[in-house]
Amino acid sequence: MLTTQDISIVKSTVPLLEAGGVAVTEHFYNRMFEHNPELKDIFNMSNQRNNAQRIALFEAILAYAKHIEDPSVLMPVIERITQKHASFHILPAHYQIVGLHLIETMRELLPNEFTPEVEAAWGSAYQVLANLFIDLEENIYLSHEEKQGGWRGKRAFRVLEKRAESELVTSFVFEPVDGQAVMDYQPGQYLGIEVKDDSIANVEIRQYSLSDKPNGKTYRISVKREAGKTPGTVSNFLHDNLQAGSLVDLHAPCGDFFWQDKHAPVVLISAGVGVTPMQAMLETLASNNYGHTVHYLHACLNEMQHSFPERTETLCQAHNWPYLTWYQEASSPAQENKRHGLMSLSAVPLPIETGDFYLCGPVSFMKFAQDQLLELGVDADRIHYEVFGPHASL
Repeated sequence: MLTTQDISIVKSTVPLLEAGGVAVTEHFYNRMFEHNPELKDIFNMSNQRNNAQRIALFEAILAYAKHIEDPSVLMPVIERITQKHASFHILPAHYQIVGLHLIETMRELLPNEFTPEVEAAWGSAYQVLANLFIDLEENIYLSHEEKQGGWRGKRAFRVLEKRAESELVTSFVFEPVDGQAVMDYQPGQYLGIEVKDDSIANVEIRQYSLSDKPNGKTYRISVKREAGKTPGTVSNFLHDNLQAGSLVDLHAPCGDFFWQDKHAPVVLISAGVGVTPMQAMLETLASNNYGHTVHYLHACLNEMQHSFPERTETLCQAHNWPYLTWYQEASSPAQENKRHGLMSLSAVPLPIETGDFYLCGPVSFMKFAQDQLLELGVDADRIHYEVFGPHASL
């Protein structure tokens, strides 16, 4: 329990944190990895190199300090973080390490301002937050263990099938080595995959959206090969090295972004590899013979990069659900369900007043789609989205 004095002291340090900016978390991570290099096997080192994780941590620390009287206002973010932590199998001991280096970072960067009173207040504040995360994550671990086919930590799987879905996206179907059942999940959630190889400096854990409906026997993820100036370490390893019969360790499905049955029309909006959770939702809705209209709207660069086109068409036509794809690069004439250019939602008859809208894709695309929906009159609380990587808001 934090005292009034603790709260006042922590809030008084907000200007110092704002002045320090991302340099605070940069110092923190450098310090932590120097003293505890084993944590490189947990943290996404690609996000360290591109500063995404450092920015996310700084924003989280600042938000907590600003709302320390009532952290409940941060619960949507906290829930998203706990789900991600659970897919890494974060343990209480990890919080003690992080807390130590956070306090030492403040001491080293703010030698004059970091008095014993400030240290004590921040120590108490951090422990309150850490305990909240620890309790929430333990609840997730227990829930996983109690489910049929569930487990805690990692579990051995083998690749049952590898299949190209488009120019850049490949699907991997996994079955458990022990031959037992696997737990169900909510369509839209992700699976944690652990990669360890001599060609990679550290153990790497990544989360990939499950791209099929639950079946109790196998899991399917569909992974985009990340190329360009900073090629994805894990995505390229999976594409180049994982074959039918390969063994991997998986962490149980997690995630706070998933379809929720509100007995209302559903609109699935995606771009690029953001199609993967939408495919899981579409497969589930079709399997359930969902009684309301489902709109399936997708955007991608060109037809070569369009994943699941035939399957989408089959499911939507079978249920008389509208579906549209926008190609930024046109390689053939526009058709009834294929358009050119950027996605334009104003040109599509949508359930503006009653539907639930699910977005997934690059942040810029989701912001683009969300702005259109808000302008059309969709209530913000009926727009749901998934952000890849460290948490960000639209």
